[in-house]
Amino acid sequence: MFMTISTTGTDLRPATDLGFLLHKHPEKAQAYKTSHGTAHVFYPEATAERCTAALLLEVDPVALVRRSKGKDRGSSPDSALAQYVNDRPYAASSLLAVALSTVFRTALQGLCKALPERAESPLPLRIELPALPARGGAELVTKLFAPLGWTSVEAEPVLLDEEFPQWGDSRYVQLVLEGELRLAEALRQLYVLLPVLDDAKHYWVAPDEVDKLLRAGEGWLAEHPEQKLITSRYLSRRWGLTRQAMERLELVRLAEADDLVVEDVDNAVDESADTEDKPVPLAVQRRDAILAALGGSGAGRVLDLGCGQGQLVQALLKDVRFTEIVGVDVSMRALTIASRRLHLDKLGERQAARVKLMQGSLAYTDKRLKGYDAAVLSEVIEHIDLPRLPALEYAVFGSARPRTVLVTTPNVEYNVRWESLPAGHVRHGDHRFEWTREEFRTWAAAVAERHGYTVEFVSVGPDDPEVGPPTQMAVFSRTAEPERSSRARTSDSKEEKAA
Repeated sequence: MFMTISTTGTDLRPATDLGFLLHKHPEKAQAYKTSHGTAHVFYPEATAERCTAALLLEVDPVALVRRSKGKDRGSSPDSALAQYVNDRPYAASSLLAVALSTVFRTALQGLCKALPERAESPLPLRIELPALPARGGAELVTKLFAPLGWTSVEAEPVLLDEEFPQWGDSRYVQLVLEGELRLAEALRQLYVLLPVLDDAKHYWVAPDEVDKLLRAGEGWLAEHPEQKLITSRYLSRRWGLTRQAMERLELVRLAEADDLVVEDVDNAVDESADTEDKPVPLAVQRRDAILAALGGSGAGRVLDLGCGQGQLVQALLKDVRFTEIVGVDVSMRALTIASRRLHLDKLGERQAARVKLMQGSLAYTDKRLKGYDAAVLSEVIEHIDLPRLPALEYAVFGSARPRTVLVTTPNVEYNVRWESLPAGHVRHGDHRFEWTREEFRTWAAAVAERHGYTVEFVSVGPDDPEVGPPTQMAVFSRTAEPERSSRARTSDSKEEKAA
């Protein structure tokens, strides 16, 4: 069972980079044990102009029989006819697909620490499979590979016997694929389509095969015109698994069409909630107020300073008006939770380009925070010791200087309306202070004056006529560059160099 992968290159971008991408050195012949034999990787040619990697799979017929799924569990037609005499050692099938996933596991994931930009870029590829079983003939081979970006798909039928051409063609083809694709994409296509064309998997298809199919088919299977056939054959025509896979692929297609993650599409039913109207949580009202203020400011590039577990970043990501969103927090644990909440590893390319999480402290100036349209400090300042508040003020208003700054903080006067909050207690154990409306307005007005901003105040939540709203928000708008002393300029320069 044999397959070759070839690419071309130049002196500046040598073809031997293929060795880095496959994580297999061109000057070595390497062998790997698989569950049904031994896989060999070697390079028949390796120059700057052209490089070819070959995968040769030697199948152990005895191991194949011992590990087969058994006649009573739906074994393949070939094994049913003859367990020891069949085409398994010679024709590319699910055995070769398993070898691909074993030998080129990292390449399938598109990872290459040495040349990450090459792993993300299309390569001129030529893939040859001299003996590929194709139930459906050359026409089906073309239908499966042509929509995937290959410029040339040559599937030449192999005669049953060259001495007796009148016997006609066998069910095997000699396949040659040519085109410019990412190597990981090409390998994932082969991983799925080899067993689909053979239509006789050598192992029992368990429910986890659905996840394997969706992972390998990410980015191409949901839109493939032969999606139903591919899914059915890959899952050995197990109807329950096929239906599950088709439903999930439809969700993927809808999510990609709207540039969303699947979880945001499949959210129509919340079994933990009933249909009765309930009060809108204060956290939701606060996010809505922030989104409204940001929309009114015309901001496109937004900083969420002290982003915590990423709730606001998630809300911003759903609004296409915000083209770049950066979440900053000092806690790596919080950033890890935020990354999981945002499904950063599953986002589409366009969505992933819009969002970034990074660690940083608001007590220090940070040149990475400069140049943004708006910054949000939502329920942040009350977690900082009062003596350190001037440092935060300067880092945000004096150094980063976004066009708009939104600051929300609890209104301590409203605490008497919380029946569960004992008198004299703050709302959260980590709050270092909570201000009255007058205290917050005095601080905000002084900050605005010192740094060339105007400030307006917005009530968030029900505005009690006696004690005001539960949350108060200041909307700062930059008007001018403030006069700065030479001492302040020197300090800023030193801090930027240190950063």
